Amino acid sequence: MDNAIEKARELGYAETILGRRRYLPDITSVNNTVKSAAERNAINAPIQGSSADMIKIAMVKLNEKLHQSGMKSRMIMQVHDELVIDTHIEEVEKVIEIIRESMENAIQLKVKAKVDINKGNNWLEAH
Repeated sequence: MDNAIEKARELGYAETILGRRRYLPDITSVNNTVKSAAERNAINAPIQGSSADMIKIAMVKLNEKLHQSGMKSRMIMQVHDELVIDTHIEEVEKVIEIIRESMENAIQLKVKAKVDINKGNNWLEAH
C-alpha cells in the first residue's frame, strides 16, 4: 500500500494492470483530508480499475462468441463483477462453457482467474 501511494505521488497517477491511468492531482495536497482521499484512491484504483478492465474485456469476448455461435442467448446486464445472461434452456451448457472461457481468459494474469457460475429462472434464484 505504501508503494502504491509513493508511486502515485511520484507519477501523479495510479495505473491498472492494462495501463489505464487514474490521475491523482490531490496526492500532494497540503490539506490532509484531500490528500488522504487521493492516497486511498492510489491504493484502490489499480485493484478496482483492473477488475473493471477485466470484466469489460470479458463482456466483449463473451458477446462476440455468443453472436458468432448463432445462439439465442444474450448478455443482458452487468451487476458489479457479475454478468447476467438470458439463456435458452437448450443452450445452457454451451453458454456456461463460453462464459467460463471468456471470463477466465479475459486478461493474462500470473494466477488463474476463477469464475463462479450460477443458474436459475431469475437473478435472485441464481444466488
